[in-house]
Amino acid sequence: MEVKARGLTFEVAEGGPADGQPVLLLHGFPQDRREFDLLLPRLHTAGLRTYVMDQRGYSPGARPSGVASYRIAEPVADAVAVLDTLGIEAAHVVGHDWGAQVAWLLAGRHPERVRTLTAISVPHPRAMQLALRVRPTQQARLAYFQVFRSAIAERLLLGGGALVMRRMLGPIGPRADLYVKAMREPGRLTTALNWYRAFRTDDVADLGQISVPTTYVWSDRDGVVGLTAALRTADWVSGDYQLVAMRGVSHWVPEQAPRELGDAILARIGV
Repeated sequence: MEVKARGLTFEVAEGGPADGQPVLLLHGFPQDRREFDLLLPRLHTAGLRTYVMDQRGYSPGARPSGVASYRIAEPVADAVAVLDTLGIEAAHVVGHDWGAQVAWLLAGRHPERVRTLTAISVPHPRAMQLALRVRPTQQARLAYFQVFRSAIAERLLLGGGALVMRRMLGPIGPRADLYVKAMREPGRLTTALNWYRAFRTDDVADLGQISVPTTYVWSDRDGVVGLTAALRTADWVSGDYQLVAMRGVSHWVPEQAPRELGDAILARIGV
């Protein structure tokens, strides 16, 4: 369905029992709402009502021009506005990659809208900032960030049959084709990369402890987030907290380990 919010139109897929507890799922880069397709049947069987939105830059009707339109506060405000339009006072929030960054900020700045938080792969921003200061290896893991901010990023990712993007998404196998095809849509890759180009550390520097019940899912073969950031996330959650560490799983948790992720989400929600 199409959800109008903040003068934009977001594509949102809803599913599960109409009377189920609401769950808002937020995707990352370079994926879209389909990254949760393997997970959703488990949530629906458990009686949950899911809302999976294509975020700004991904929904065709939500691609404002200009890099500044993709500062992280904007997708956070989008999520609040979408909940408002749907008439949802508070939802369980699940986010992966950039979606996790949005989810952390949503829980920190609008805790009344978040029943529980399950953040996948990306840790609390302050834990990441610490890891970047004390672990050169974490700095190396995020070296790609500057490449994605550069003017050559579009050509690099889609050139040569999108070889770089396909290699990046290698652990999810043929499902990578879904996202490569989508990113060939004119303008879509640029607006998705604008999330990287717009990001400033000041945007998350004031985020404090998270008071809502929280689970952070980290995987030991994640090439983006090291162990220090994963462990220190506990310092930034005052509510009930659990770290779920997955072995042998890469950054692409929702598609590589949907069963185990489903276990973690359902345990956090309590169904």
